[in-house]
Amino acid sequence: MKKSTLLLALLGTVAAPFSQAADIEAGKAKAAICAACHGADGISASPLWPNLAGQKEAYLAKQIRAFKNGERKDPSMAPMVAGLTDADIDNLAAYYASLK
Repeated sequence: MKKSTLLLALLGTVAAPFSQAADIEAGKAKAAICAACHGADGISASPLWPNLAGQKEAYLAKQIRAFKNGERKDPSMAPMVAGLTDADIDNLAAYYASLK
């Protein structure tokens, strides 16, 4: 196999999870329930909960997925993420990453 073909195949494999752009507006709509703890603009009023605004998109998506699959455990987060789809998670991450 040529080096260029191998490189293209590898890049396609790595880029596949990121091939669809997230929908910030859909994330904003889905974030309404998150505001109770993380603030309406992603800035928490309580030191108990982290600020989400301005965090890196990939980091947020990874952490939300970790709560959903049980890798991270938190009794208040588990029910919040249980019904989220992969698209919901990507949209939420994009929304919070877009905030300052």
